[in-house]
This record gives sequence, C-alpha cells and structure tokens, in this order.
Amino acid sequence: MNFVEELRWRGMLHDIMPGTEELLNKGMASGYIGFDPTADSLHVGSLAQIMTLIHFQRSGHKPYALVGGATGMVGDPSGKSAERNLLSEDTLQHNLNGIQKQLEKFLDFNSAANSAEMVNNYDWFKEFSFLNFIRDVGKHITVNYMMAKDSVKNRISGDTGMSFTEFTYQLVQGYDFYYLWKNKNCVLQMGGSDQWGNIVTGTELIRRKDAGEAYALTTQLIKKSDGTKFGKTEGGNIWLDPEKTSPYKFYQFWLNTSDADAKTYIRIFTLFDQDTIIALETEQDAAPHLRTLQKALAKDITIRVHGEAEYEKAIKSSEFLFGNTGIEFLNELNDAEVIGLFEGVPNFTIAKSELIEGINATELLAGKTAVFASKGEAKKMIQGGGVAINKQKIGTADDVYQADALINGKFLVAQKGKKNYFLIIAE
Repeated sequence: MNFVEELRWRGMLHDIMPGTEELLNKGMASGYIGFDPTADSLHVGSLAQIMTLIHFQRSGHKPYALVGGATGMVGDPSGKSAERNLLSEDTLQHNLNGIQKQLEKFLDFNSAANSAEMVNNYDWFKEFSFLNFIRDVGKHITVNYMMAKDSVKNRISGDTGMSFTEFTYQLVQGYDFYYLWKNKNCVLQMGGSDQWGNIVTGTELIRRKDAGEAYALTTQLIKKSDGTKFGKTEGGNIWLDPEKTSPYKFYQFWLNTSDADAKTYIRIFTLFDQDTIIALETEQDAAPHLRTLQKALAKDITIRVHGEAEYEKAIKSSEFLFGNTGIEFLNELNDAEVIGLFEGVPNFTIAKSELIEGINATELLAGKTAVFASKGEAKKMIQGGGVAINKQKIGTADDVYQADALINGKFLVAQKGKKNYFLIIAE
C-alpha cells in the first residue's frame, strides 16, 4: 500500500516535503506523530492523527507515537490565543498512562520489524540542562527563523503576547525530531497542518546540526461543513474514554453527522477501501433518509474504539429511546450507564422512602417532581393516554407507584408523548 497515495485519495493529505513520497516507496521507514498529554484521554480530534499512524503501519512502515511528557509542561502555542496552564509531573504521568492504553487499541505494538513504539520526550529532556540546551540546540536556529513562523507572528502581533516558554516550544519539538532521527532512525514527522512550522524546525535542526536528511508531512485539519468545530458538542469534547463520553453518546455523535460531513468522515475515520466507500455513497445518494453512510461510519468507529458489545448496547439504547425496545433493557445497564443514557434529559430526585407506601401518578409527576407544571395538566394528559411510566401508559391519575416499580432499584422513566423523557431518581 502506498502511504501517501492512501492519504491523498482519502482527502487527508495537506503538505508534504519534496522527496518524502520517494523515500517511503523505497522500503520501510520510521515516522512519528506527537500527542498532547493535557488530559488522560484522547478525543475524536486526535483520531485523524491516529488514523494517519494506522495507514503508515499498514503500508509497511514503523510508527512511533510520541507522548509529550516534556512538551506538555511547556504548551504548544500553535493555534492558541492564550498560554495554557502547565501540568505537574504526576498529572502528566497519569495522562500518559491513559493515552498509551488507548493507542494500543489502534496500533500493533507486536508485529516484528514495524511494530509501533511509544516514546515519551520527558525521558530525554529530564536530564537536559538549560545551558546545554541553548548551547547544543539553540545556536543552530536563529531568532529570525523562529519569528517567521505563523504560530509566533500571530501571538506577538496580538494583545496577549507570548512568553519565552512558548516561544521556545518549536525548538523543544524540533529537538524531539532530532533525537528520534539520531537514536531511532526516525526520518519523518507527521501532524496536523497547524504543526507544519514546528515540524520543519525539526528538519532544519537535523540539517544544520548533523547535515542529515529528514522529511515532513501534514494532514488536513478536520472541519465541519457548517463551519463549526469538529469534535465539539454543547457538552464539550467527544472523548475516547467511555467514562468521559459514553459509548452511546459516542455512537450518536457519528450517527448525527450531516450528509456532507459523512462523505468526508467515512474516508478519514474508517479503513473501508475505495470501492466499499463508493458503494456506500451510491446507496446514500439513492435513499438519503436511510443514512447509510452515517450508520456505517458510526458502527465502524464505535466498534474500533469501544468494542462490539458496547456498539450493540448503543444500538439498543437508540432503539429504547426512539423505538420499541422495552424497559427491561435498562436492567442491562449499570447506574452510570442509565444516567448517561438520559444525559440532557430533565431529571428529578425523590426520596425512596416515600415509595414504600406509594405515590399516585398525579402527585409523582406534578408534586414530587415537575414533569408537569400543575396537577390539573398532569390529570388531563393522563386521561388522554399520553403519559407513561417505565414505558407503560398510566391508566388513571390515581394509579399508585411503589418501590417495586423502580428500575435497578433506583429509577423511574416518565414520558410525555413518545419523545419527551424524564428521569426520576429515587435515593
């Protein structure tokens, strides 16, 4: 498989240094991408770079995933309007451990010659003194060269300015490339298009310090067709960690992709070949309402991130909320998963002790909770047959609910009509 051609037809390639493709076509080469350890989980914004490394390895090359234990202490100014908070060593180590576990799901770390490897730049920076750094690294790159970078110019010309710490970031990242080139025979650095300036600083350092050859390749930054930021929702980032973003919510994120974006994302975030993708697009164009692309995209990526069982659970969750799956499905979920399923749904808390004697439907929905604004409104809608508890229509306003009606001994699910859900938590 031709790595560069693979990125090209998938619409992922942005910039490539002359000679890179020719080098990769000669045989196995080593290349790396850096990952930011500011959290203990990667998010969907990191997936494009993970996919780049997957394609790199599938093309017969050796991928390195560099997790920036040292650079995480500094903070990359690229694309940032303000300096970020610096992290402690303990926090960084915790984050590194979480990221490594996630990367192991995607890359093969046990495939002989081109096994993936994970490296932490703290390992070579922890004993590097400031004086040695400015002597051995700083003297090779001029201030003029560093000032010419967009990441520097944009900040210096703004109101916030730039600290010396951030100004030196490109030198630190440049030395990462030099170290891996020198010690791991790593000849290529890859990253998002906003990293081009930092990456070529590394190639320049290698050239000036050791007269060596090194190469650079960047991929397109992922954008949504409506102009909003990819990977963000009203609730924040979509994380790969199921504790931060439930598999159901993760699945729904991809399922709710627009038709235009689905055609882009199916190429970037799946391993489907060109013929398969064209066939899926043909089906989508013939019957857009079936959302063939979105379903294929959501299934593929949810299984690869969370596994088959969590994908099946996400499907059942969707059918529960939007279809005819019965209330017994909730018994398959733990308390956190139930609460996650109803994230964004109004929820109310009642005392479990009150359910021992029982609460009638009107009091439950308009007294103990605010599912209805008034008891009169609740009675009227119950009489019309439009209210359900645990997916069973309420017969009369005087129906009584006791503790034995609780799901998992803790929850009641109320519905007004088919789509308006309310979660009642008994504690």
